[in-house]
Amino acid sequence: MRIALGQLESGTDIEANLAAIDRFAASAAGDDAGLVAFPEYATYEKKKVDATFPEMAEPLDGPICQELAATAARHSIALVAGVVETSEEPGKAYNTLVAYGPDGSRLAIYRKIHLFDAQGFGESTFIKPGPSTEPVVFESRGARFGLMACYDLRFPELARSLADAGAQVLLVCSSWVPGTHKTEQWLALNAARAIENSVYVAGVCQAPPVSVGRSVLVDPMGVIEADLGLETGVRAVDVSIETVARVREPFPMFRRRRL
Repeated sequence: MRIALGQLESGTDIEANLAAIDRFAASAAGDDAGLVAFPEYATYEKKKVDATFPEMAEPLDGPICQELAATAARHSIALVAGVVETSEEPGKAYNTLVAYGPDGSRLAIYRKIHLFDAQGFGESTFIKPGPSTEPVVFESRGARFGLMACYDLRFPELARSLADAGAQVLLVCSSWVPGTHKTEQWLALNAARAIENSVYVAGVCQAPPVSVGRSVLVDPMGVIEADLGLETGVRAVDVSIETVARVREPFPMFRRRRL
């Protein structure tokens, strides 16, 4: 199948963000992609998470998610995007990824578990971590996708749990904060998660200046098949589930592991 990476430059104008998502989804569908993935905080983003995030947060049946579902249905494409979801804790929201099928039905939700309390940022001040329960995997057009968000990429246990749950493609929806060697780390970690789990990794990032851009699709051997650079845009790329199985034959890590 073909999947598309949608590199946005989201801001605080929710309508403009949703319009960009719609344009990119239309383009991806026109390029025969069966799924399009967008970054975390796709519908509302700032340089730093602040009190406005829980203030603008909506439930999953609110207008923002309704429009994302409608976009998926309008273009007959599966769609994954990051939203700010209301939580039960006053003053905090969830950093949530939602996945919709090509008919607009909700396939999965994932609430980010590893919050970015690093590099001078305190995401957990305004964001509540999701429950560390079962890995979130959903199926679309015969492929199994696992959901991760940004800082999760630094925790290999989550990627492994998704692979153990049958994920063949990891969707890492991100807003990777710039800094010293951060782009190099972003690329290296996407490749590492792909190699060590013999899966595709689609690292979908916000564009500069809020993030580093460089949305990539990495194949199970760690080869970058697509790199969107620093500009906004959308690109469709082929993924082969047969390749996942083929790579696991000469490198049977799942059968040889001891821990």
